[in-house]
Amino acid sequence: MANLVIMESPTKAGTVKGYLGSGYKVVGCTGHIRDLPKSTLGIDVDNDFKAKYINIRGKGDLIKSLKKDAKNADKVFLATDPDREGEAIAWHLSEALGLPENKIKRVTFNEITKKAVKAGMKTPREIDMGLVNSQQARRILDRIVGYKLSPFLWKTIKSGLSAGRVQSVATRILVEREEEIRAFVPEEYWTVDVELENKSRGKIKAKFHGDEKGKIELHNEAQTMKVVSAIEGKPFNVKSVKKAIRVKNPAPPFTTSTLQQEASRRLGFQSQRIMRVAQELYEGINLGAASGGTQGLITYMRTDSLRIADEAADAAEAYITEKYGKDFYPAQRRIYKTKAGAQDAHEAIRPSNLAFEPDKIKKMLTTDQYRLYKLIWDRFMASQMASAELDTVTADIEAGGYIFRSSGYTVKFQGYMTLYEEAEDHVQASAADTDTPEKSVRLPKIEQGDVLKHDETKPAQHFTEAPPRYTEATLVKFLEERGIGRPSTFATIITTIISRGYVVREGKSLKPTELGEITTRLMVDSFPKIVDYEFTANMETDLDEIANGVDTVTGVLHGFYDDFAKTLEAAENTVDKTKYQLPVEETDIICDKCGAKMVVKNGRFGKFAACPNYPACRNTKPLTGDGKPAEEKAPKVTDMVCDKCGSPMVMRTGRYGSFYACSRYPECKTTRQITKDLGVNCPLCGSKVVIKKGKSRTVFYSCEKYPECDFSSWDMPTAEKCPECGEMLYRKKGKPLLICKHDGCGYKRAIEKDDAE
Repeated sequence: MANLVIMESPTKAGTVKGYLGSGYKVVGCTGHIRDLPKSTLGIDVDNDFKAKYINIRGKGDLIKSLKKDAKNADKVFLATDPDREGEAIAWHLSEALGLPENKIKRVTFNEITKKAVKAGMKTPREIDMGLVNSQQARRILDRIVGYKLSPFLWKTIKSGLSAGRVQSVATRILVEREEEIRAFVPEEYWTVDVELENKSRGKIKAKFHGDEKGKIELHNEAQTMKVVSAIEGKPFNVKSVKKAIRVKNPAPPFTTSTLQQEASRRLGFQSQRIMRVAQELYEGINLGAASGGTQGLITYMRTDSLRIADEAADAAEAYITEKYGKDFYPAQRRIYKTKAGAQDAHEAIRPSNLAFEPDKIKKMLTTDQYRLYKLIWDRFMASQMASAELDTVTADIEAGGYIFRSSGYTVKFQGYMTLYEEAEDHVQASAADTDTPEKSVRLPKIEQGDVLKHDETKPAQHFTEAPPRYTEATLVKFLEERGIGRPSTFATIITTIISRGYVVREGKSLKPTELGEITTRLMVDSFPKIVDYEFTANMETDLDEIANGVDTVTGVLHGFYDDFAKTLEAAENTVDKTKYQLPVEETDIICDKCGAKMVVKNGRFGKFAACPNYPACRNTKPLTGDGKPAEEKAPKVTDMVCDKCGSPMVMRTGRYGSFYACSRYPECKTTRQITKDLGVNCPLCGSKVVIKKGKSRTVFYSCEKYPECDFSSWDMPTAEKCPECGEMLYRKKGKPLLICKHDGCGYKRAIEKDDAE
């Protein structure tokens, strides 16, 4: 074997193998192969924070296989993702596999296309230890905070809690917004709208603005009725008419953050879903032989940059002028400036090949893939197009000494708006919003000096609204604006604070729980630096300086830990646990052993009712998902008999789902797993393939004769055969994809979700 290429994703590895040919073996390592141990801190804080890395459990066979492949290879190309995390994975691979320096070649691909892969392979470099050290510093920081603070939370609030460096700040943001909402006192304000008519030219709607001196806000009914009385029966004279052409520029192409915000607003996708689908588009989709097989459709999706390659800009210019005409391309090419402090190693997120128009390849994509790809396509193309031009009209109309204003705009030249217009977040309603121009309102011809007929007056009472809860889109926007965390971590941050029970979703909104609020209060009281916005943002700058060689890992870690250790010691000695107690949630269920009212507890498998007299009384009862007592039903008798005692078998439900058990339990403890015939024959022995559940309730598939026949798979076997090698196709776990698992084939095909169920 001449050359070995190691990538993160096995899916991506299959795509790249097709580009490189027979002189290369391309394999995937499926992310990190080494990490800090889970059972201990794994960091020697007294020895310059030396980290103890171990091979991740379950990766032993993979590492052994990679070592064998690396030993037989002339060169080893480490082609992990082109970011800080990917650089660290490349370094861990070199360490775990014991690769000599002269054998290692680090390569990166900004997009998974044949041209980009070939170009990347021609420009290898050394592993960037600045990026590696920066990633290690972040990992060590997060480990110290998590492993040192979590026990403190257990002792102070309740067991099982965990703390995170950036997650704690994100929770604080949501908690503070909830406090704003509670403290909000609505303020009354009034509006006065009038309907006017300009002879036979048409109707005009105008809003109360103020008087000759300027804007006036109406706060009560008395002020409003004074205006209504003053204009009654008075002529409405047009004092001024201002007409202008407003130029509206397109939004820049997507970065990781703006993609998450816009896909959340427009498509309703959660951040984790956005990044998963974007990863699929980046790694490659099988578009069929006519389109070159598997193709990466977008550039790398973890980026802060707005930079676009000249080649991509040239392709966009040609596409726009051909499809829309020269007027739709700006006189001067658009160049977007990346903000200071952003990671500019990669381009903005864009289509990798403009030949693959969304509607032309729609049949080859899942619904999610198509919608996200079209959003990325439209945003990129619009970012390169000419500005839109809007005809704006603002008329000030006087009556009874008061001014009413009518305004609106119509589109004169659509420009980029013919393709795309950025979505907007919901904003707080207030009295100041009443003069906002209405879109696409075409006013009838109106000139200064016109006298308008007064048809109707509409006074209305309103109240200001509390600031809205954050959505994923607005939280991501806040985090980015304040420099808290990195856009590539935002999806994980949101997922983590929800899974830990600090935050819940209410529709699209994120609402902190009582646990989240109490934990945040404790963190603010005892560890103000950890949850300080500016401190957390400055830590990101420190990590960047490590990557750039300006600072060192030990320097940054000492700067954090020396003060943190003292703060933790002081908190452990002084904290008043009574200030941070979670309220007890009582139920109407009476304990049938001691007569006490049972309370709700959270366990490993969800909520359950427990006796408050624990440990004297250990009685518990199951609860349904909505907190109501679960009905205790008699087990269903089946027509099967126990292999050991011959008694009937019954169906029972345990923590891992349903199963068959002997009706004489607990005297006879025979159990049998429930299996379902998949309607597919085993590829090894021809017997039936059945569906099973493991201990963690995870579904898998195996031969009915297992373990005599050792066929099993996490991916679902199908009756369909691979068109390239004739072997069985599998439905990829968690993805609407059909894949061939035959060694060296790599065939895959997108399928509709309904077909995959």
